[in-house]
Amino acid sequence: MTEALLGFLAIFVLALLRVPLAIAMGIVGITGLGLTQGWGPSFAGAVQVVQETGFAYTLSVIPLFVLMGNFVARAGLAHELFHAAYTFIGHRRGGLAHATVAACAGFGAICGSSIATAATMSKVAYPSMQKLGYSDSLSTGVIATAGTLGIMIPPSTIMVIYGIVTETNIGQLFAAGVIPGVMTALLMMLTVVIMAAHDPEHAPPGEKFSWAERLQALKGIWGVLLLVVVVLGGIYGGFFTATEGAGMGASGAFLFALARRRLTWATLFEVLVESARTTAMLFTLLIAATIFANFINFTSLPRDMVAWITGMGLTPIMVVCAMMAIYVLLGTVMEELTMVLLTIPLFFPIVLQLGFDPVWFGVLIVMVIQIGLVSPPVGMNLFVVNALLPKVGLRAIFSGVWPLVATMIVALGLLVAFPQLSLWLPSKMG
Repeated sequence: MTEALLGFLAIFVLALLRVPLAIAMGIVGITGLGLTQGWGPSFAGAVQVVQETGFAYTLSVIPLFVLMGNFVARAGLAHELFHAAYTFIGHRRGGLAHATVAACAGFGAICGSSIATAATMSKVAYPSMQKLGYSDSLSTGVIATAGTLGIMIPPSTIMVIYGIVTETNIGQLFAAGVIPGVMTALLMMLTVVIMAAHDPEHAPPGEKFSWAERLQALKGIWGVLLLVVVVLGGIYGGFFTATEGAGMGASGAFLFALARRRLTWATLFEVLVESARTTAMLFTLLIAATIFANFINFTSLPRDMVAWITGMGLTPIMVVCAMMAIYVLLGTVMEELTMVLLTIPLFFPIVLQLGFDPVWFGVLIVMVIQIGLVSPPVGMNLFVVNALLPKVGLRAIFSGVWPLVATMIVALGLLVAFPQLSLWLPSKMG
């Protein structure tokens, strides 16, 4: 147990020295195994992890979903999603904020990235809200927090990584994220209603559209609906695996972008390079986290933690609540994906020992990451929005996200209290 705790301490020290956390985890994992098992087995194990990760068929789902999201972003579907949502609910007080939440949910269903969703909506939704007189805090707060829906509503890159690391069925994880994603979006809209009622001059109603105009706007998003139905419907229906579904999605997004004349040779090259960079980053994190997890599993820490927690007399649900509180606090000071990869070797054996469903726990992990992405001072979405909207100060963005962060904590509590919100759809899969 001492070796494992020293390993965690070493990672934090390296992080404070500004060593990238992926490199820090890899160094500590190799060094820890070298000191405890011998340098030969340590280096051989690291080489095996790199080889197995690079050639794993199931991992091909990551670059394919990343590629799908990049093609969708280039096709300009975000504008059509926002406009379609605006035509239906934009005439209500706070309607543009509601439309932003709905558009983020729709874009997340074909993008799978929180950062990409927040970045895209900063360009699409903010100018309209500013023109209508929305306050900067409300506008950017909604964009940053609703952008996190991109990792809950499937397909989700985070869910894929969690499924691979914990050997949990990715298709079931995707199904488990649907109801929580929709529920969180609705709770965000409810929060916007309360915020608009409290401060009505900063969330004025927009233009009202006729039903003919609304139906016309829906025609612009047929590509989104088709892509979602084919990819997710095929996975849920058992027609193909998550990897095959990712391939279908990437191919469909490419053809759709091509049909809309949004692809040139230059943009195609940019999409491929951007997808390769993102994939390389994710694979580096996965490899480093696996090496570190191998070191932790060689120590007695997981077994000692299970024995310690079961000996405290806490109920299983109290243990999960404590884990979620730790994650929320860590999310305010650490990068979210690395935080999860760092703690999964410690927490996941406890979850299994207590008899909880790994699919349910995966959804909780994603919700915690959502909260971390918009929790000051290091919430990634906050800095993405600030970088794209430099005239809006971080202070305004911070003040705008707090009510919606509270909303996501409420959603997390509901998911802990009512596991069937996550598990009902997976239970219906064939």
